[in-house]
Amino acid sequence: MDSSSSGNFIEHIIEEDLRQQRISQVVTRFPPEPNGYLHIGHAKAICLNFGLAQKYDGACNLRFDDTNPEKESDEFVRSIIEDVRWLGFQWDGDIRYASDYFEQLYQWAEYLVEQGKAYVCELSPEQTREYRGTLTEPGKDSPYRDRPVAENLCLLRQMRAGEIEEGCMVLRARIDMAAPNMNLRDPVMYRVKHAVHHRSGDAWAIYPSYDFAHGQEDAIEGISHSICTLEFADHRPLYEWFIDNLPVPSKPRQFEFGRLNLNYTVTSKRKLKQLVDEGHVDGWDDPRLPTLSGLRRRGVSPAAVRDFCESLAVAKTDGTVDMAQLDHFIRQDLNENAPRGMCVLQPLKLTLTNWPEDEKVSLSLARHPQREDMGERQVPFGREIYIDRDDFNEDSSLSRKKFKRLVLGDYVRLRGAYVIRADEMVRDDTGQLLEVLCSVVPDTLGENPPEGIKPRGVIHWVAAHDSISCEVKLYERLFTEAEPGAGGADFLAAINPESLIRLTGCQAEASLVDAQPGQTYQFEREGYFCLDTHAGAVANPVFNRTISLRDTWSGK
Repeated sequence: MDSSSSGNFIEHIIEEDLRQQRISQVVTRFPPEPNGYLHIGHAKAICLNFGLAQKYDGACNLRFDDTNPEKESDEFVRSIIEDVRWLGFQWDGDIRYASDYFEQLYQWAEYLVEQGKAYVCELSPEQTREYRGTLTEPGKDSPYRDRPVAENLCLLRQMRAGEIEEGCMVLRARIDMAAPNMNLRDPVMYRVKHAVHHRSGDAWAIYPSYDFAHGQEDAIEGISHSICTLEFADHRPLYEWFIDNLPVPSKPRQFEFGRLNLNYTVTSKRKLKQLVDEGHVDGWDDPRLPTLSGLRRRGVSPAAVRDFCESLAVAKTDGTVDMAQLDHFIRQDLNENAPRGMCVLQPLKLTLTNWPEDEKVSLSLARHPQREDMGERQVPFGREIYIDRDDFNEDSSLSRKKFKRLVLGDYVRLRGAYVIRADEMVRDDTGQLLEVLCSVVPDTLGENPPEGIKPRGVIHWVAAHDSISCEVKLYERLFTEAEPGAGGADFLAAINPESLIRLTGCQAEASLVDAQPGQTYQFEREGYFCLDTHAGAVANPVFNRTISLRDTWSGK
């Protein structure tokens, strides 16, 4: 995070805390629950928490809040670690887990029971909701609220020992059933769950709620500023109640900022999981998803994501950002850093009739027009080449202003090569165009053509004798509506049927044989494309379109 920035409200709080010596070091944390893959909204939280630690010479912990064993897995843990590293951040010390603190949390639960501030409740979930009251009506005390301490401790220990069935008992904090804030109406601290945990196995039969575990984890780790998204603002009084009523080693404070919402996509883990589980997308790292692994597979760089997050306001209100803003930073980064190459998506063969049949040459083209440090690439050239079918039109009456590509009887320049003229078309028995016979204008490699010859434009091409056959996936936005599922509608109904178009038989220039999975190129005149990390055989690579050269989205 740029230390020269004017600062957001969290930075102002931190600077005042440091000035007043309320803290000696800034310590933040990024606390994902390992129940799914991270998405672009998490990237904002990652950049904020790690960025604050960097700016104020502090520390940022990576901690997994793994308190819900039924939905969590090692797969999600590994993906989150990879995503944080990919974004370029390093956490302080070892990776931490809520499960590291299960014993301490349990001891604090017994402490609250002993203080008369927690009790075992046997109301059913339906009864608990009924007793809780509404926003306008106070709740009612549970009939188990005044159980003797000894009885509560005995039952809690039975819960821990696995002697109680799921759903029969919970441990609740004893706060205030008439509190205006519903979160303070005797919230649940522990539930019975006979589930195997991905780290602790079957050692525990009860698991703490997030509300109980969160603040105490922060206190154990000495977190100075516990930064959450805005939906946790109503939970802050409960966070503070636990901190104030337990013998914790430090007193962290919670602050909330507006979460990132992006249009034309969904960031709800539930909806993302549904898309994956029902096969609407190709896994959590599908390039159409806003997951960080999806963006990475699509060819987006971590620098582009960080720059995008840096451009966003850190505010006290939620907001929706236009997808075009993210696209801007992706294009800006790739325009500056992506090496160039040529790929013909819909090949049409041209035969250069005045080029010697057995003459093959290698042309030197820049890897990047403004980056001499990237050097040059060698591009084969010969008698037969491929151009894109859309770059040829047999209608010689088309004006140059309307069609700046190859027209029968007229000239065009091949990118980095010669000027050619289209002379004749070859068709099959059904009238289908098979190839175009052309002629090379001599001495036009790197030189202007003779007077009287004015090429219509410049088109890309590849040599037929030495090119790479590949598959290209053209990705578009997954949804056709800016707010999928708005107003209670089925968000799946807004899926874009053309969000993925597969093109086979594409031809790429030979230099791309050295492409590495995850490497993004600008295919000249076509867009930015990344070699798919899922691609199997090198002999038939798959390139994913990262983004078009300019915004052509028409789904608005």
